[in-house]
Parts: sequence; C-alpha cells; structure tokens
Amino acid sequence: MEQVDLRWYETTGRLGTGADYEVWAAVERQTGRPVVLKRPVPQAVRHQMHAGIEARTDRCLQAYQAVGHTVSTVVPIVGYTERANHDAYFGDALGQEYRVIVAEHAAGIPLVGDIKARITGVPIGVGQNLFALFPLVQPENALPFAIHQQLLDLEEAFYQAGYLLLDLRPFNVFYQPADGRISVIDCGTLAELPSPVDRQGRPRYDIHDFYLEILKFYTTPQPLPTQASGYREPHGLRPVVDVARELDHMARQFQATPDPAVQAAALAIIRQVRQRAYVAFADFRRDLMAYLESVRCTHQALPALAEARQAWAEALNWLHADYWQQYRFRPETELADLTRAMAS
Repeated sequence: MEQVDLRWYETTGRLGTGADYEVWAAVERQTGRPVVLKRPVPQAVRHQMHAGIEARTDRCLQAYQAVGHTVSTVVPIVGYTERANHDAYFGDALGQEYRVIVAEHAAGIPLVGDIKARITGVPIGVGQNLFALFPLVQPENALPFAIHQQLLDLEEAFYQAGYLLLDLRPFNVFYQPADGRISVIDCGTLAELPSPVDRQGRPRYDIHDFYLEILKFYTTPQPLPTQASGYREPHGLRPVVDVARELDHMARQFQATPDPAVQAAALAIIRQVRQRAYVAFADFRRDLMAYLESVRCTHQALPALAEARQAWAEALNWLHADYWQQYRFRPETELADLTRAMAS
C-alpha cells in the first residue's frame, strides 16, 4: 500500500453512495486493472462536515496495515492519495481537501445493493436473503453457512490483533455465488481493545458488539419465503443504536418463531450476548452454528419446500438484471451451478 496519484486511474462510472463514502469504478491506465475509488460523500465535503469520515479513512488504513492485509476476505487496498482538492479529477466544485482510497474492485455482488437503487425497483436485498438468511442451495465446495463462517474468521483475526471490527453490514460484504467467497470492502469502523470508557454511559466495546451485528444482519426469525417477493427487501438496514433495545426486539421476534429448536437456539445466544457472557470466541461460533443447523433442518422439513425452492430460483434469476452488471459479476457463470442444482 502506497501513496498514489489519481491521474494513474480512469473512472468508468459511479458505483454508489453510502452513509460516508461515494464509490467510483476505475481502471489503472497502465495495466487495465479494475479498482474502486472511495471518497467522502460530496455533500459532507461541500459543507466541511467530513472530518469524521476522514478520521474513519485513517483508521481503515491503520487497520489494513496492521492486520487487514493478512486476511484474504478483506479487499486489498492499493493505496491512498494525499489530502488535496480533487475537484478537477471528479469534475465537481467542492472546494475542500480530502483523501481518496484506491482499492481492488471486489469480485461478486454486495449482499445489499445501493439504497438509491431501491427507488427504481431494484430488489437490493436479494443477495442477503438468498445467500445469508435463506441459503437453500450453496456452492458444492463451499463451507456450510459460508458467509457466517468467513465473517467469524475475519473478526477473529482482527480480535487476536487487538481490534474490534464493526459495521459488517451486508452493504460492506460482497459475495461470489460460484464459490461462496466473501470480500469485505470497509474496515474503517473499529476500536482498539480495550476500548475507551467514555461512551456516553454505554459499556466498553467488546466482542459482544460484533456478536450482536451477526444476529442483527445475518439471522432472521422470518420463515422461509414461499413467494419470490419475500427476497426483495433487505433485513436490519438500520445500524445498532441501542444494544438493549435491539436485543429486546430480537427476543420478541424469535419468541414468535414456531419451531421450538430454532427459537431455543436463538434465544440462548441473545441471552448470552445480553449478559456479555461469552468467554471464548469459539463458544459463540459453536452456538451460532447450532442455531444455523436448526434453521437448515426447519427449511428442509417445510411442507411447502417445493414452492419455496421455486421462489428461491425465481429470485436467483433477478441477478441477471442489468443493475448487477456494474459489479465484477457475470451471472451466466456465477449462477450456473446454483441454477442447475435448483433444476435437478
């Protein structure tokens, strides 16, 4: 990772805008390598409200240098620019200095697409639903519950290095359906451990804050959809604001789950997270895998399984739409094995 010059790269289009960053696709002029350029959202820059985003950029670069470059699920960072006025390059007139991160263009699709695309009818939650929450079919050589296991492995690597990596929302996780691999595109929300005491009365950050994110974004009490429409909307879009309220909400939802095994497994995890009672990372992994196995058994025993599989296949076909072509994703190859498996 080194300091780079934006003149080395030619933009090919804006990929999307999140809460903090605007992301552009580009290619390296000399090699043709696809990359992405991440800069603070222009509105924040224009109003000189991007200091917090710049601090997040610095943390991301620090964490990548410390541990991120050793983890295969973190998208490699090619380099970063100096803090400068980049108006001429991006063709705007923000009038402020900021830093741009240049990273490899992640393969696959985001588990949740750009929120603005929702307005035009894009089913932005289809990846999260198909591959994380209701994975009726998985790649032949992939780990069981591949997304969950890779997120656990990623977090454990950061945790052992003295960091707590947060904000692993599906926006920040890209997925390759052909082999079940994930790529995390943002490591900027993290805390060094032990975290500072002053958090406006909240407990210190600890590993249970990560466990809560896994529950919020990668589990659901909702039943397996039997209509494709059940795969359109993302789950858990809001960030975690109040831990106690989040856990109360989850507990109420899982108490209404009709399957007793799923209910018991989920509530046991919620109870442990509420009490911050997990002593070892392996204990949470064990309980989460037990919960996911209960969910898998429930799905396979569904009386309307044939109808549910048809809905899953219909939703999978949505990924052939033009919207998903802006990513490093070719549906005719990435989805071929899954499509054959659903047809058999």
